[in-house]
Amino acid sequence: MKQLFLGGARSGKSRMAEQAASAIAPDYTLIATGWAGDEEMHARINHHRKSRPASVITLEEPIHLADALQKTASSAPVILIDCLTLWLSNCLHESMWRAERVRFLEVLNSISTPVIIVSNEVGSGIVPYGELTRQFADEAGWLNQEVAKHCDTVTLVVAGLPLALKNEAK
Repeated sequence: MKQLFLGGARSGKSRMAEQAASAIAPDYTLIATGWAGDEEMHARINHHRKSRPASVITLEEPIHLADALQKTASSAPVILIDCLTLWLSNCLHESMWRAERVRFLEVLNSISTPVIIVSNEVGSGIVPYGELTRQFADEAGWLNQEVAKHCDTVTLVVAGLPLALKNEAK
């Protein structure tokens, strides 16, 4: 089973994804894609580290998500990836997006381990100013569409409330 939780910043998507993962197994594996590129992000990452239950196994991987997913798939009861848009941003800055995207989708589709994925929905606003921000918004939209095709359930979270977009759960 593969699940996708989409939403805006502070929508509650990560909390719902964590609840879904812990309902399957309290000792789930979290692949965290954040990168502490500045002090504010460093503080956010530290806050998340401290607030996780001790039972959660955490692997921090800001770029090579496919490798991390493949490495943990055979041993984890469920994998939570948080989040795709941070990973996208990291890969764009390192100019390795295309290859990492292809590899991630290949690995995601090849494993049978339950995977819960968090991603930001960034396409509801205006067209961003600047080439890189437009590329980010475009790539995030295309990635979310591709991942959603391969997920059994897709939930949009707004103001802490879930809206089921797709439910093909077996």
